[in-house]
This record gives sequence, C-alpha cells and structure tokens, in this order.
Amino acid sequence: MTPVVCDTCGNQVLCEKYSPAHLQIQWTADTAAACPRIAAQAAGAAGTPAARVPDCTALRTAIDSAVDTGRLEVTRREQP
Repeated sequence: MTPVVCDTCGNQVLCEKYSPAHLQIQWTADTAAACPRIAAQAAGAAGTPAARVPDCTALRTAIDSAVDTGRLEVTRREQP
C-alpha cells in the first residue's frame, strides 16, 4: 500500500489501486479524529457514524493527484 497525505489536513492514509475504478483506502488513525471534514459530517444533525460518511473530497483530490503524478500506481492484483 502507498501512503498518500491529504493536502488539506495532513492526514495520511494507505492506498491501493488495481484498476481505474478500484480504490482501497486504509486509515492509519481514527477516521473522525484524523479528518476534520469527516468529523464535521459525523457530528452533524444526523449523527452519522464516521464509518458511514462516504467520502472526503479533499482526500479524494489528494489521491487523484497522486495517481495523476505517478506516486500512486494503478497495478494489477497478483493472485497467490
């Protein structure tokens, strides 16, 4: 997995891409504590659990940028 850092909050996640449509993200810290945008959505009126907040646009932009610049490669998944 490749580390990717959010340009907005500095949170780091680990990512893998096996196709243009596939993205796997592994958080390295508690999601709501690490990402202020997800924390704000989770603390909203609906009280959505952080695990159910679908996305952080700033993190998505950082991941897309990592793919565009070649820091995060789209690779084929190897079967054992």
